[in-house]
Amino acid sequence: MTVLLGISVLLEGCSDKCQLTSEYAYYEPVYTTLDELRSSVRVEDPKPLESVGKIYYKGETLFVNEPGNGIHVINNADPAHPVSQKFLSVPGSFELAVKGNTLYTDSYVDLVAFDIRDLNNIHETARLQNVFTNVNSLGFIVNANGVVTNWEKKKMVTLSEPDCETVLQPWGGVYYGGGIALASDAASNFSARSAITPGTGSGPGVGGSLNRFAINAGHLYMLDGADMQVIDVTTENSPVAKARLNVAWGIETIFPYDKNIFVGSTAGMYIYDISTPEAPAKVSTYEHIRSCDPVVVDGQYAYVTLRSGTTCQGFSNQLEVIDIKNLASPQVVKIYPFTNPHGLGIDNTTLFICDGDDGLKAFDASDVNAIDQHMLAHYKNINATDVIPFEDVLMMIGTDGIYQYDYSNTSKITLLSHIEVVPHVD
Repeated sequence: MTVLLGISVLLEGCSDKCQLTSEYAYYEPVYTTLDELRSSVRVEDPKPLESVGKIYYKGETLFVNEPGNGIHVINNADPAHPVSQKFLSVPGSFELAVKGNTLYTDSYVDLVAFDIRDLNNIHETARLQNVFTNVNSLGFIVNANGVVTNWEKKKMVTLSEPDCETVLQPWGGVYYGGGIALASDAASNFSARSAITPGTGSGPGVGGSLNRFAINAGHLYMLDGADMQVIDVTTENSPVAKARLNVAWGIETIFPYDKNIFVGSTAGMYIYDISTPEAPAKVSTYEHIRSCDPVVVDGQYAYVTLRSGTTCQGFSNQLEVIDIKNLASPQVVKIYPFTNPHGLGIDNTTLFICDGDDGLKAFDASDVNAIDQHMLAHYKNINATDVIPFEDVLMMIGTDGIYQYDYSNTSKITLLSHIEVVPHVD
């Protein structure tokens, strides 16, 4: 399989014969065998944060995913002075969740468990092989050669065709092949990684609103393509696959609350009852216009952000407040316009919205019908992606790093710390 980019065309004399000159850059897949991937997991000394993916908080430890590469383990006992302790090098890691002393993450097709009771002695304790049938990425396929873990750019090539029978793809400057379509202007900035594209004691920690892993009732719920998988983690270091059920195409996020699981998708929100943990039962579906859709829940209300964007296939940018007092019949209460809202979080009545390039916004949501009239803070000049509000400390990720805020006094929310992203330079 080869991906072609940046096609430019010259046609001459198209009556019977013509000359077609195409100049393009092309990418070839780089394969890694499953044995190589499974033996390459390492616990390393801390390293700079090169990019930020999903986040999870447990006890006094913040776990930050670096998409495709692994997980940063940060001692967050003092949020004003977080200390990076270890880096778990896990190829193909995009999601994470924690229960008790065990961290779970994906590694392409596998689910991997780590013992984290001693941050200076983190080690792999279990692995469910081939549990993911839908690798979390575009073009990162699995076949007899292994897993496509990267794409290697090859030099520009010029080809000539002797006649006019060669037909270009009709979209203009876009090549389609091997299940992948890419715009011609992507040749200069195509990124393999961007093309790949989830308390204390024995209980679970707290995840962000964009996560695809969630723990509830002693079970790990994972989104896998159009399906939700159920893994029994009652015995933390011995996960057991129990069930797989089809939800819908376009499912993106998962949020646990009480005895329910809320699944956000590009078409709506799905509510599942997990009174029987290994047999989630659909309660209802709340439909909305097509858009990206993270969801969080607090009490009677669910809060959903919809945003536009290339991968979201929508044009709306808004917050929807949904009354879920009757789970079987969720009803929209109010819709608020935003710039480009991503993740969100709520603690009691304090609502945080990551509004993309318009920054982080905090609101008093005591009156769900007047949230826009009660803004508490607006931090501009940052691209905010997702948040975890917990015990008066807000952990926020953005494109340029990890921010932490003290919101114990909501009339004076203050910045505590910032861990900057240091992009990798080849």
